[in-house]
Amino acid sequence: MFNFFSKKHFLIDHLEGFIDIHNHILPGIDDGAKTVEESIELIKGFNEFGVKDFICTPHIMENYYPNTPTTIQKSLSLLRNALKMNNLEHINIEAAAEHMIDSGFESILSDNNVMPLSKTYLLIEMSYLQASINFDSAVQKIKSSGLFPIFAHPERYAYLHKNLSSNSRFKEMGLLFQMNILSLSEYYGKEVKQAALWLLKSNQFDFLASDIHKVSQLKALKKISINEKTLMLIKPVIEKTIYNFK
Repeated sequence: MFNFFSKKHFLIDHLEGFIDIHNHILPGIDDGAKTVEESIELIKGFNEFGVKDFICTPHIMENYYPNTPTTIQKSLSLLRNALKMNNLEHINIEAAAEHMIDSGFESILSDNNVMPLSKTYLLIEMSYLQASINFDSAVQKIKSSGLFPIFAHPERYAYLHKNLSSNSRFKEMGLLFQMNILSLSEYYGKEVKQAALWLLKSNQFDFLASDIHKVSQLKALKKISINEKTLMLIKPVIEKTIYNFK
């Protein structure tokens, strides 16, 4: 007997008009696109399935990617010029950042050198292996500054995989959860996919994004297929992402 929920869908067929709020397509400033040419290749790939709006979020990470609003805006200007040269003026790109909660974060926040999304939200992350020592205090300071913290890819933090219900503590702190599209496949591993589906079924995700760094990831993203049940769970997250960042 045919099972309605077993029908498979390519996820990209449901991303027309999507706004990608977390990606590393700005050239030459972190572990994402290395050149303008790579950035353009990624953008063209997204354009093929109807994604034309991007908020670029390069890392701000002490000792690794010490980006500032100045370095990020410089890279953004470079890419915007390249869009014009490649007849891609219909592509809309803005810039924010993905902030690592490390020993330097609170200083950046107090100096107003953070890069919010849409002036309201702040994308944050921590180590995949353990919680940042100052995570709780940093979140409180973000909220006190009038920003809404978005926790990047909670499904990828390995130390939480054995107790996924502990994520509820972060929700209680006021964190919004952003899921990576690739987590719906086994690109990052089986445990990440299992965590993503558990959090999705628990209605804990607020936003969806690509977190794309390179062309090989985009190729993997295009191959993602999900069943009808998962599609029904992810659609409201897609719609909420578009609604909040359009």
